[in-house]
Amino acid sequence: MKRRNLTKIGAGIGALAIATTLASCAGGDDENEAADDCVIEDSSASGAIDSADTVAAPAAYTSKTTSTKQVPAAEGDGETITLGFIPSWTDGRSTAYLLEDQLERLGFTVEMEELTEAGPLYAGLADGSIDIYPSAWSEKTHADYMDEFGDGLDDLGSYYDNALLTITVPSYVNVDSMAELKDKASCFDGKIVGIEPGAGLTAATQDSMIPTYGLEDDYELLTSSTAGMVTELDAAIEAGEPVVVTLWRPFWPYGTYDLKDLEDPEGAMGEPEALHFLAREGFSDDYPEAAELIGGIQLDDNSYGSLEDTVVNQYEEGDEPAAIDEWIEANPDAFDTLITE
Repeated sequence: MKRRNLTKIGAGIGALAIATTLASCAGGDDENEAADDCVIEDSSASGAIDSADTVAAPAAYTSKTTSTKQVPAAEGDGETITLGFIPSWTDGRSTAYLLEDQLERLGFTVEMEELTEAGPLYAGLADGSIDIYPSAWSEKTHADYMDEFGDGLDDLGSYYDNALLTITVPSYVNVDSMAELKDKASCFDGKIVGIEPGAGLTAATQDSMIPTYGLEDDYELLTSSTAGMVTELDAAIEAGEPVVVTLWRPFWPYGTYDLKDLEDPEGAMGEPEALHFLAREGFSDDYPEAAELIGGIQLDDNSYGSLEDTVVNQYEEGDEPAAIDEWIEANPDAFDTLITE
């Protein structure tokens, strides 16, 4: 079933079980002064972007262009390939269903293994119970997992070259840099809204950004889920209130809301990195045609943005194959090895 739902990820997910009280101080005039200091005066950026279904490329991204060819569907002899992904992490969810579609067109049977944390996913690659992780932040964000499990894994290539961890606010919030957060704690009631506890983004925020900018005594990082974070972000924007969240690029909210990544003068959140398709040891030798197809997937900003938006926002959970069909029809030249028939 097709839909347009930009405030929730998946069905049945409620709001965070945390209450984020924003921009409050005691006393009438003091309260007004605090509110004025938290939100840019006369700001017109107060809600969702009025955009088309295809997400436009943010200016900070660097796009690639590729030529396109159709790869004839080969015979995979019905052999089974297991994809491991975390459904609430929408980059992996989107690329997992893209790979399912393409591998099935090659004749493989695809099993989708849903996990909740990155650690077990890397462990599954290492022990061979999972064949492919379709969106690994293996260069920096997941470096600890690579140190533990990475020996011998097959790197099938990167599909996106400019991924970045961010700390982000709505554009109407009167904060431009992470260095300003310490003096603005009252705007956010001392709360940074995060995602899953085991995420690399959570570790970077808790272990690097917060101590780098001296926020230990002023802020609490609230962890729950990606869906919960987006729910809190959406509610704050709807009310025109300040909120600060942990985000990452590429991610569909950048095409939906008017957001501002805070400057990171100390580099606490790390440098941009590529997103990789990782496989168990020996995968490329066992399935060279599948490895070649996957290695040819390189998405630019527009093609990635439209893929994630279509899978996450345009269709109900469970209808991802239909979302992929629509995306392929709309993006037949997305990458070199795309099979369209």
